[in-house]
Amino acid sequence: MSAKILVYGSYGYTGDLIARFAKEDGVKIVLSGRNPHRLREQAETHGFDSIAADLADPQSIRNALRDVDVVIHCAGPFARTYETMAKACMETQTHYTDITGEAEVFEGLWAMDGAAKNGGVMLLPGTGFDVVPSDCLAAHLKSRCPDATHLELAFRGRGGGVSHGTATTMAENIHLGGMVRQDGRLTRVATAWKTREIDFGDGKPAHCMTIPWGDVVTAYRSTGIPNIMVYTAVPERIARILQLVRPALPILGTRPAQAILKKRIDAAPAGPDDRSREEGINQLWGEARAADGKTVVSRLRTPEGYTLTARMALSIASKICAGELTPGFQTPSTAYGKDLILELPGTERMDA
Repeated sequence: MSAKILVYGSYGYTGDLIARFAKEDGVKIVLSGRNPHRLREQAETHGFDSIAADLADPQSIRNALRDVDVVIHCAGPFARTYETMAKACMETQTHYTDITGEAEVFEGLWAMDGAAKNGGVMLLPGTGFDVVPSDCLAAHLKSRCPDATHLELAFRGRGGGVSHGTATTMAENIHLGGMVRQDGRLTRVATAWKTREIDFGDGKPAHCMTIPWGDVVTAYRSTGIPNIMVYTAVPERIARILQLVRPALPILGTRPAQAILKKRIDAAPAGPDDRSREEGINQLWGEARAADGKTVVSRLRTPEGYTLTARMALSIASKICAGELTPGFQTPSTAYGKDLILELPGTERMDA
């Protein structure tokens, strides 16, 4: 097998989008996943090689990885899949990337840092919308305010939609509440723990609430700032409802409730259609504050999230194939700098 990039979970919504862009750009990849029939169909459609492998059978994963330089791991929820894939990567000296936004996955991979360095393998999770733009924004804010002690990040999507994989991850974690970093420690907090009005650059502040986004791990690794919160824009009434029903949220983690949620997810479209992606945008905002009161604000405007994810995941994998890598656990900005996101066409950064 001569290709250098293997996309695992390739027939999912984002994996297939990566395959489509790879074909458009002339990037050779290998398609992989546990369903041979779906792989054959996808391989015939895009003209790529494929190899079936199942995370329940680690040897099959090792066999699939032996002749590739880097995997783009797309099979989530990643809390259930990352460890098997990462261990197989270290055994085969294959560099690991994924498209997760799950804080516990970043924490788990960070814990493998020493072993990865010793093996000469890079572990770079979050090579999509989670968390390339927000991680680059965090690093940029740190450069503008080197003594920052507090970092707040926020994002708002305009258009687009949610894939089955993203929705499933959200459903499986909805009962766990929020997460922030306080004085260097990850801390569990209530759902919609804090809210604030944030201007994403159009002069019309949006209501936002805290969420357990992956940057509570990655931004700390990238910047060392000890206090970090991440917000997303939601209608004020939704945030209030979530605050009111906090005592009942653990029920959503039970097996019957999860079955209902996932049945509804499966009945929805696989993800946004091409027109929605092309018309959608994402806006990000960040604020860094030092103990002396110095405060800096920066914003990003990027393409829609799934387009960004597929493009950035493929771009980063290509960089790795070209030898641009640093062994051990990395974030997008520690691996490629705070301006990495600006390499994506249609991205703009503004400083206040």
